[in-house]
Amino acid sequence: MATFLYKIGRLAFRRRHFAALIWVALLTLAGVGAASAPAAGSSSFSIPGTEAQKAFDLLEQRFPGMSADGATARVVFKAPGGEKVTAKSNKAVVEKTVRELRDGSEVTSVADPFTGHAVSKDGTIAYAQVKYKVSGMELEDASKDALKRAAQSARVDGLTVEIGGDALSAVPETGATEVIGIAIAAVVLVVTFGSLVAAGLPLLTALIGVGIGVSTITALANALDLGSTTSTLAMMIGLAVGIDYALFIVSRYRAELAEGREREEAAGRAVGTAGSAVVFAGLTVVIALVGLAVVNIPMLTKMGVAAAGTVAIAVLIALTLIPALLGYAGRKVKPAGEKSRLLGGGRAAAAKDRPNMGTRWARFVVRRPVAVLLLGVIGLGAAALPASQLELGLPDDGSQPTATTQRRAYDLLSEGFGPGFNGPLMVVVDAKSSEHPKAAVTTVTDDIKGMRDVVTVTPPTYNAAGDTAMITVVPGSKPSSATTEDLVHGIRGAGAGITADTGAKLLVTGSTAMNIDVSQKLNDALIPYLALVVGLAFLLLIVVFRSILVPLKAALGFLLSVTAALGAVVAVFQWGWLSGLMGVEETGPVMSMMPIFMVGVVFGLAMDYEVFLVTRMREAYVHGENPGQAIVTGFRHGARVVTAAAVIMIAVFSGFIGSSESMIKMIGFGLAIAVFFDAFVVRMALVPAVLALLGRKAWWLPKWLGRVLPNVDVEGEGLRTRRDEGRRDPDQDRELVGV
Repeated sequence: MATFLYKIGRLAFRRRHFAALIWVALLTLAGVGAASAPAAGSSSFSIPGTEAQKAFDLLEQRFPGMSADGATARVVFKAPGGEKVTAKSNKAVVEKTVRELRDGSEVTSVADPFTGHAVSKDGTIAYAQVKYKVSGMELEDASKDALKRAAQSARVDGLTVEIGGDALSAVPETGATEVIGIAIAAVVLVVTFGSLVAAGLPLLTALIGVGIGVSTITALANALDLGSTTSTLAMMIGLAVGIDYALFIVSRYRAELAEGREREEAAGRAVGTAGSAVVFAGLTVVIALVGLAVVNIPMLTKMGVAAAGTVAIAVLIALTLIPALLGYAGRKVKPAGEKSRLLGGGRAAAAKDRPNMGTRWARFVVRRPVAVLLLGVIGLGAAALPASQLELGLPDDGSQPTATTQRRAYDLLSEGFGPGFNGPLMVVVDAKSSEHPKAAVTTVTDDIKGMRDVVTVTPPTYNAAGDTAMITVVPGSKPSSATTEDLVHGIRGAGAGITADTGAKLLVTGSTAMNIDVSQKLNDALIPYLALVVGLAFLLLIVVFRSILVPLKAALGFLLSVTAALGAVVAVFQWGWLSGLMGVEETGPVMSMMPIFMVGVVFGLAMDYEVFLVTRMREAYVHGENPGQAIVTGFRHGARVVTAAAVIMIAVFSGFIGSSESMIKMIGFGLAIAVFFDAFVVRMALVPAVLALLGRKAWWLPKWLGRVLPNVDVEGEGLRTRRDEGRRDPDQDRELVGV
């Protein structure tokens, strides 16, 4: 592996014009594809195998043309204080608004609140239900503008009017904090390298990689049914790993220059050694992201595959474009320990034999491994405690900021019709196999009316054949409550008896039921997914480190960091700690896909630091150092760079906390805090402490397994034969620009 990558690094350095031209051409091609591709429609949200999805599919068959997945809007009216919406003047305003709403070309129906029993008992609040032919993301701007104009016209006439539903759904905004995150990354790179040129290379290559990845996703979004969240996630992860991978190779290149090697040789060795770690670190991230397919939720699978593709591009760019750009930079990239003149350079920054902070910290941990291990485990355990109170759910309009019209409409409907009105259940009765379909539907309706927490059961709506009926059930509790979940399970539980008595099948669907099914599906998939991803990565790390205990330690450390990160997410987004600082206006259940998503992404990123840091230790151990000294050597060469990489990744992820989309905000915070725990507590403290306690046993591998495993030579042992090749006199450095 190391020798192969060494050759690639030298070739890219020599043929830098060709390498740069290929990547510029790919970026241009992806950009043209994105610009010329048709606009992406709505990303369909289907959950194969769930009862809610089966009910939706049945409705599509039995009620053709009803557009079960079409957008809906609830235009909610509230009369001025002391008045009723049924008063003559107010009623006229509502009826005028309903007529205006019916004019849209994409509108299929508008329910008049006065004929559809959509007025609250006290007469102060009413709503008009608007249904569209297409989904919320596919609605034309003209339809959305017409909806807003109708509401504004009613406001002018004195009513309070708000709009709920998904008709006004919009692409999430990330805000200025994303740019701030990249700016922080730039500052960290300048401080790390002491050179503007060296600092600019990781940023440039990361942006090129993200540009290619996101443009490709945009170009394929319509054909592959990709949502806006897919490109945001790819950008988030692509930026973080792209900067980190380039950072490690540039850092190793500068270290090789400091040892006196020619620049082409240094580039080859940097790609051969640090590049090997990049390849395996990238593979762990790709495995974790592609492994999301195990959950069998198409949207989650597409998000994982798209992000994995962006990570793969980042790896290829680090191996080929970075050495090419180093060739262009020439002497502007200084050896390790030197700074550019602009930053006070032109001289060695410090004596080579002076121990740096990483060396001093490693020596401290090696002397007191038990104390460091206990302190780290106790600290992460305390952070993980809130995770024991984790509540899962999917966001609805009730989790929107109070400034939005969707949230105000949600609150008005709760006030006028009860908290369960915002999450009605749709019961579908398939009576095709029943001898008396209408009698079977009547039985279902009567049974549901007798259940606890049921406020309203609407009369059934039959299809043209009369063998399928829809019944709307309004719970007494809010959609995200455990009581509503119990009601869904209760209705489904009664279905078996109804089928036995009448032959009719009963299915429960709707957004609330779908959310319950999604949460259950994600919970059921968590353990198999964890076993698959951790198992595959464990085997991969055995190959990399040629050890059993080091990969085991890496996996256990990951479990600590991800559990602590979930605890922090619960504390902020569920309990409300520091919610003002994070811009969290409404607390509530944690997004259902958050645990499994964090397991996948954080595991991949955690293994980055494990591979980068521990391969340097193994390299020193393989080359003859004792275990304790190998730990110190690994920290001397890798601690500064791993610290910089972690700070950069935290900054990039934190930039997405400013997103208007609650899912992106939660993911950004969760990944940022997870990287902090994993890099600075697990990898920087627990890893060296455990390795110090294990000593030589850490690198033990059964002989029979050693014979079976391929030798991928991540440490660059094959390059040791070239020890004296390419050495130069540092004082006789030459500029290679244009070669």
